[in-house]
Amino acid sequence: MINKLAKLLRKATSEWQDVSVSKTVVPLHQVSIRFAGDSGDGMQLTGDRFTMDTAILGNDISTLPNYPAEIRAPQGTLLGVSSFQLHFADHHIQTPGDAPDVLVAMNPAALKANIKDLAKGATIIVDADEFVPRNLTKVGYETNPLEDGSLDGYKIHPIALTSLTVATLSELNLSRKDAERSKNMFALGLLTWMYSRPTETTERFLTGKFAKKPDLLEANLLAFKAGWNFGETTEEFSVSYQIAPAKMPAGKYRKISGKTALSYGLNASAKQSGLKLFLGSYPITPASDILHELSKHKKFGVITFQAEDEIAAVGSALGAAYGGAIGVTSTSGPGLALKAEMIGLGVMLELPLIVIDVQRGGPSTGLPTKTEQADLLQAMYGRNGESPVVVIAPATPKDCFNMAIEAVRIATTYRVPVFILSDGYIANGSEPWRIPSEAELPDLHVEFAHTEENFMPYSRDPKTLARPWAIPGTKGIEHRIGGVEKADQTGAISYDPTNHDFMVRTRAAKVAGVQVPDLEVDDVTGDAEVLLLGWGSTFGPIAAAVEALRENGQKVAQAHLKYINPFPKNLGEVLAKYDRVIVPEMNLGQLAMLLRSEFLKDITGYNKVRGLPFSTTEIIEATMAVLSD
Repeated sequence: MINKLAKLLRKATSEWQDVSVSKTVVPLHQVSIRFAGDSGDGMQLTGDRFTMDTAILGNDISTLPNYPAEIRAPQGTLLGVSSFQLHFADHHIQTPGDAPDVLVAMNPAALKANIKDLAKGATIIVDADEFVPRNLTKVGYETNPLEDGSLDGYKIHPIALTSLTVATLSELNLSRKDAERSKNMFALGLLTWMYSRPTETTERFLTGKFAKKPDLLEANLLAFKAGWNFGETTEEFSVSYQIAPAKMPAGKYRKISGKTALSYGLNASAKQSGLKLFLGSYPITPASDILHELSKHKKFGVITFQAEDEIAAVGSALGAAYGGAIGVTSTSGPGLALKAEMIGLGVMLELPLIVIDVQRGGPSTGLPTKTEQADLLQAMYGRNGESPVVVIAPATPKDCFNMAIEAVRIATTYRVPVFILSDGYIANGSEPWRIPSEAELPDLHVEFAHTEENFMPYSRDPKTLARPWAIPGTKGIEHRIGGVEKADQTGAISYDPTNHDFMVRTRAAKVAGVQVPDLEVDDVTGDAEVLLLGWGSTFGPIAAAVEALRENGQKVAQAHLKYINPFPKNLGEVLAKYDRVIVPEMNLGQLAMLLRSEFLKDITGYNKVRGLPFSTTEIIEATMAVLSD
């Protein structure tokens, strides 16, 4: 039976619909799909390709990749499960979805690891070939869930994905193992048919990816087309679905992840400032992709340096800033700890330095591929002495572009280190991004110190308190640098107590005086009973929760902090307006602690550290608990 069906699928691949069957097409407003399997099953690639095809159609999208830290966890185990969730719709959406409507599970481990997240009635597509006694025992199934009735509340589609793929590729000169590796493309083809996604983009992608490996190119294309034709011809699926494009402001769009948006924002900043962009970095999950992305842009004058360790990475970035470039270093929490002394030197030298921290679960190595927001206090205070820095945090993947530009604006204007606090959820997640025109970007040009008599390297701009940016080698502005306290004006070494007190207070006043926008509050009725205040990647779940609560008649307001040090000038006024303020954080209450300390305001923290973003339902339940108290 498998071989007979495979022959039919092979025949159909030359003409996409030459064996078409009349089937119903059902319109939907939105759907959430999760692909799950072993780390080697290509679930991240499959999910990313489906996302790209969906972006082409103009749907609004939000994604959540989730994968283990181990390079190759034991095959078929719960520890080795990798997944990719995509939520797409014909309207604006905020999150990847709480509960997937469709789960594609490539083995029993993938089913067991994800079944708890599904609502009853969800669709489950499984590779039936993998549900053999050995694989079932490996994850603790005593009986086959496809046969014991435990999945009766779901729409189950057991499909022999492996056998169909191998049989479809049987005429190619491939080993069985190599043929099996294409089953993710079979699954992708099936889902592409089910949700009426275009096929051309994936075909072009595969053609480019395997251009130098014609055998693998043919195998993947054949498997992809066979999966599509399986959906078109089989009686297993009686309907396919369509989701119309979302209504968005006019413009040119592309799918973008947080890590790519940060890279593009830094690149745009270099163009707008006329400065060289230098990234000094050491590979660390999940920040490494910023190094990978920026290394592709040498033609724009971007310089990337993979250092031997984190200390050398930040040292090179600070040296680049001293030399008149935009100095950037990227890392995650463990690497940030190692950079602390050099960042403190940047504070003392008063040089523009961008520090990107893509936060992950900790402490120590912690959860390298999982998300968290627990580096806020480290960014604020994780250096010796009084060494304040500016701290900002993008709210969404696409917002990373704007906040990278903001970081460069602040750093170059005030001559201070600026932290960008991203996290794994933002960095790896994707959404549509309208590409801005050059006219929409700010002018970031700066003026360097010029030759002058009696140059004072620590004289200050009266508005910003910034000292001159003096480029080495410029005649007449020679001065001393180093890590020992500087004398006011001259920059000479100084141990004078009064001078030290003055310099410490001046550096603090400079950071406190950085001009940032006022905090905007979304309070549609003006009489909300509760304010939900977030920062970083909590934006999406909070916004979706507020929307649902309002539809249920609850009076709730929302605000989101992108500027954490200094806080927006109107933050105290905003907090004073509301009797109850809830701060959801993926930590144990770090922003809540800062707010209590700064404004003496009673804050209700809602805190989880699960390595996963908040769900909308969790925030709704936490808010209702406060409203009913």
